[in-house]
Amino acid sequence: MAKELKIAPSLLSADFAHLGEEIEKINRSDADWLHLDVMDGVFVPNISFGFPVLEAAARISTKPLDIHFMIVEPEKFIPRVKKLGDVMMNVHYETCSHLHRVVQEIKDAGMKAGVTLNPSTPVSMLEDIIEDVDMVLLMSVNPGFGGQKFIPHTLQKIAVLRELIARTNSHALIEIDGGVNLQTAPLLAEAGADILVAGSAVFQSPDVTETIHKLKSLQQSR
Repeated sequence: MAKELKIAPSLLSADFAHLGEEIEKINRSDADWLHLDVMDGVFVPNISFGFPVLEAAARISTKPLDIHFMIVEPEKFIPRVKKLGDVMMNVHYETCSHLHRVVQEIKDAGMKAGVTLNPSTPVSMLEDIIEDVDMVLLMSVNPGFGGQKFIPHTLQKIAVLRELIARTNSHALIEIDGGVNLQTAPLLAEAGADILVAGSAVFQSPDVTETIHKLKSLQQSR
């Protein structure tokens, strides 16, 4: 059955000299969430931004926040993330030694819990946690930098994840992050993705609102 895609523009690709204006563009658009990538320079080879930017975004954004923590020990920040309001807190499978505990702590704090997989991490690693998470984020590039080329194997990975979700009666959504644009988005929609994170394709386009509208108009196929 066809279903409308959700779009989560990634603030990492915005013009940080005019951050408030960039977020207001998203507020006026058809976007569903605002995606924020938090990088620590340890788990990934880059540093992005921390709580001053997250708190500013929470004040300005009228969209729920989809926060992707590419950091070690993300569980330390659960109480502070909770204060940001309507949040999906997304942690990496690769950084959480006790993933079930972290997911439960996020949910006990009243937030939605997402788990992210790097390109080389198989979907089978989620077998014992899939029923507890609200979303699975599949990285379609290696995490740490924006503007990378899409990894085609992601399409097969979506199919495997879709089968796992169906088999376990999980309600988890499938989100894709990396190399999403007007060329790759239709392929991801056809494969069964629920949410697309788009950074450069949105913020570097001549018309942010129109680009988001075009992405939203794609129909997901299951």
